[in-house]
Amino acid sequence: MYTVEITKMAEAMGLTLITPEVNIEGRVITEPEVNRPALQLAGFFDYFNYERVQIIGNVEHAYCSQMEDKGAEVFDKLFSFKLPCVVYCRDIEVTDIVKEAAVRHDIPIFQTSKSTTDFMGEIIRWLKVELAPRISIHGVLVDVYGEGILITGESGIGKSEAALELIKRGHRLVADDVVEIKKVSDATLIGSAPEVTRHLIELRGIGIIDVKALFGVESVKNTQQIDLVIRLEDWNKDKEYDRMGLEDKYTEYLGNKVVCHDLPIRPGRNLAIICESAAVNHRQKKMGYNAAQELYRKVTENIMKGGQK
Repeated sequence: MYTVEITKMAEAMGLTLITPEVNIEGRVITEPEVNRPALQLAGFFDYFNYERVQIIGNVEHAYCSQMEDKGAEVFDKLFSFKLPCVVYCRDIEVTDIVKEAAVRHDIPIFQTSKSTTDFMGEIIRWLKVELAPRISIHGVLVDVYGEGILITGESGIGKSEAALELIKRGHRLVADDVVEIKKVSDATLIGSAPEVTRHLIELRGIGIIDVKALFGVESVKNTQQIDLVIRLEDWNKDKEYDRMGLEDKYTEYLGNKVVCHDLPIRPGRNLAIICESAAVNHRQKKMGYNAAQELYRKVTENIMKGGQK
């Protein structure tokens, strides 16, 4: 199970803690979804998702303001669950009754000026990334023309050298050697570098170089969606390589399929230019144009015309 600290969430979302008596250090969130406790404020606690961040907006606050003497009892019951935290939106004033119940049950309450809908959308997106399933693989991730290219292959085959050449050609490094991959949705994989190796490249014979220091901040990027995988391998004259590319081949990470090209390595091949071409070609395919299929169509039409003569 993946977790994210409440202090990190509060900093990222710009939240203000209005119950300073409650210690939030070391507390974590485990659920990427949120909950608006409308039914719970009405006294219905069946199927209550108390593990989620609880959000209170104008509707909940207006209902609570009409409770009169029952307010203390309802919030005492609500806070008896082990809630990670409660967030009041639109800078809604939190009553002393609510604060006292929260402090009594050791539940932190935060406040934000954002509207309830905007805040919910923002925090759900953030939590889904922070709590996404993840793996670490050996490879290099670069941003080439906006396409995330994950370069994999055996150690020493030339992944870092290809990345360095791409950086010199104006593209951006995301991760070298170790790539952390997060599954943020069934269609999206996000790659990043471990903090300790971020912006660094290892070159055999030279050592570690700091890409950000050498080439500037425009040469690096912290995260990138993975759009294409290029798998480097030694040239095998007995292996049949795809020369047309009529159909895409895929590899799988965390259950998500990503287009993958097997690229044989041979002296004289410029890996950087090949990666650039692969990135542009992949973008063309996403826009509906496939050069291989267009060639196949033209050849087929010529054959049919020749047969009709």
